[in-house]
Amino acid sequence: MPLTPAAAEKILADNFAPWVLDLGLTVDSLDDREAVLRLRWSGRLAREGGGLSGQALMAAADTATVIAVSAARGGFVPMTTVQQSTSFQRAVLGTDVLVRARLTKLGRRMAFADITMTAEGAGEPAAHATAVYALLG
Repeated sequence: MPLTPAAAEKILADNFAPWVLDLGLTVDSLDDREAVLRLRWSGRLAREGGGLSGQALMAAADTATVIAVSAARGGFVPMTTVQQSTSFQRAVLGTDVLVRARLTKLGRRMAFADITMTAEGAGEPAAHATAVYALLG
């Protein structure tokens, strides 16, 4: 049974640390290999100079990957990040970011994802990440 955005938002509420929830991530869309989350602009997430902080983007990428794996598996299963690599390509100033996590491989014990983070309305990503997860359940 496909995971709905409402069910994915419940996964967020039930399984993430309070500081991750403080990012204000919402689920924009899901399918069986991809999740798109929205990281809403907040001055609280900005670094000196006014750009969205890398820490917020990395946490959003990590969180979106959990939701993508959950969508592919039909619900939340315990998992942990094994590796994440992030490249920052341009600053995000004053706008929401769409965080698109696409699974490139999903096995019984491991998941691999490609994540793009694009400022709303921009043509090019602001950041790109890859992630590897161990599936524990």
